[in-house]
Amino acid sequence: MSFELPLDQIFRGDCIEMMQMLPSGSVDCVFADPPYNLQLRGELRRPDESVVDGVDDAWDKFADFATYDTFTRAWLGEARRLMHKDATIWVIGSYHNVFRLGAIMQDLGFWILNDIVWRKSNPMPNFRGRRFTNAHETLIWAARGPESKYRFNYQAMKALNDDLQMRSDWYLPLCTGNERLRNTHGLKLHPTQKPESLLHRVLIASTHVEDIVLDPFCGTGTTTAMAKRLGRRYIGIERHPDYVEAALGRTQREVRLPPDQLAITPARREAPRVPFGSFVERGELPAGTTLWDRSRRVKAVVTPDGSLVSGQQRGSIHKMGALLTGAASCNGWTFWHMERDGALVPIDVLRTTETALRSAG
Repeated sequence: MSFELPLDQIFRGDCIEMMQMLPSGSVDCVFADPPYNLQLRGELRRPDESVVDGVDDAWDKFADFATYDTFTRAWLGEARRLMHKDATIWVIGSYHNVFRLGAIMQDLGFWILNDIVWRKSNPMPNFRGRRFTNAHETLIWAARGPESKYRFNYQAMKALNDDLQMRSDWYLPLCTGNERLRNTHGLKLHPTQKPESLLHRVLIASTHVEDIVLDPFCGTGTTTAMAKRLGRRYIGIERHPDYVEAALGRTQREVRLPPDQLAITPARREAPRVPFGSFVERGELPAGTTLWDRSRRVKAVVTPDGSLVSGQQRGSIHKMGALLTGAASCNGWTFWHMERDGALVPIDVLRTTETALRSAG
């Protein structure tokens, strides 16, 4: 039995049972932070036997690997059912469980796209001195299947990284300070609360405004709060009543960014198919304008029909870029630059503006 998709809500209950009530193919992205299945609890205690980071034996509910694997197959199977054919999933884990998660995901038909190493800038020290300090967690990013036409906002990730390709190692701090939720005794409310910066990056990388994000282990609501802030729809599931209460309050307090602040740098393939000549006839790049390459080594003049002229040579923005540089081909949108306020900017900004206008419309 299923009911209509309930958006922008956080539910208390067992994740598998709750997911079974949701319609198939209904979500765009899943972020999951499942139990770690900690098999060596002693390492989580300080020399004085006090618990590190609030994790205790009760938090780890699985007696053996077989029980954990059965649970993992069940919730991952439901998550895959809920994902539409082009959706993606992020699953985060530690060395205790991430290898089992990855193998089961492949067995179920997920297509792994990347493993992301979240390198913590402020990791918890190893108090016993018997191992290396565990300073990272691993995120598995996967599509529903090998044929999925998944979303990856490459240009947005590049913009977020000072115009360099975003790598698969992310250097981000643990959740600390005012961001860390605490109980009435001033102690950390949740032992593994994820930082907002991590979910910000995940959602910007793989979702679009109004996409539906599911978090089956919602915890204290980092995913739902960030989804609301970034203009995504969300569904959260959490079994612990204190965490549900905290997640509801936190997400309710979160403010969604205004529509004009939600747009991200579009991928090249999403740039509108607008003829260069349309910008000429609309006067946004009028005939007679001189265009340059970024180093001002070559130049050409825009003509009324949208072609470029340089000496005796005439052609499209792409053809002229190739001719004047001796290249086999050329992307004229990124090669040619126009002068604005004394600086050269690529004419591709015209298409970027067009995309923003269409999105706003």
